[in-house]
Amino acid sequence: MAMTPQMALDLPAREDFSEAAFMLGPSNAAARDVLSRSDDWPRNVMALIGPEGAGKSHLAAIWALQNQALILPAAALAGQMSTLAADALLVIEDVDRGVDEDALFHLLNRAAEGDIPALLLTARTLPVYWPARLPDLASRLRALVHVDLNEADDALLTRMMEKQLADRGAPVRPGVIDYLLPRMERSVAAVRVLAERMDKLALVKKTPITRAIAREILDSWSETGDAA
Repeated sequence: MAMTPQMALDLPAREDFSEAAFMLGPSNAAARDVLSRSDDWPRNVMALIGPEGAGKSHLAAIWALQNQALILPAAALAGQMSTLAADALLVIEDVDRGVDEDALFHLLNRAAEGDIPALLLTARTLPVYWPARLPDLASRLRALVHVDLNEADDALLTRMMEKQLADRGAPVRPGVIDYLLPRMERSVAAVRVLAERMDKLALVKKTPITRAIAREILDSWSETGDAA
């Protein structure tokens, strides 16, 4: 039987970024370790790199809460530079999606000088691939140290799905999660939305969550591109 292509999901806007909601696993172990030792970051900067949905924003939010750091989207950095306090710890999100180069260069300088004790940058791609027309910035990015946040493995995705369904009190038939794993988007947000929509459909049909329920949810994206 041909494998169903992975489905891109209509993800919810709100996510739980609390430490309690973060699921630990081998795919995020290295990133968690590096973020726990920000005093060791070279030039006080670290780039957290991972694919869409791997949990970069969640892990960065936990680090920010633990260290009382300010979180800014990269697109807003230039407008905030003049108001950033000395000794402020910072998270700049989605740097690879566009950032003012002068602002980023000055921010890296401030971190290197100790004015910013710790600067965490998140992105989907390695720093060497971030757009940089300024030669000095390009040089800094080539030397920037990074840690990878890898895509969740099957064991971690299974634990996530089991927790989501258990929290909802949703009965699920054996084999459903195994059926989903090779067909679903491999992200925390995808697990959350799948669990929610399978639960709702099962309630309507007055049945436990079965493979047929899972298939119907996945097929709705396959046919319409949405799960409305």
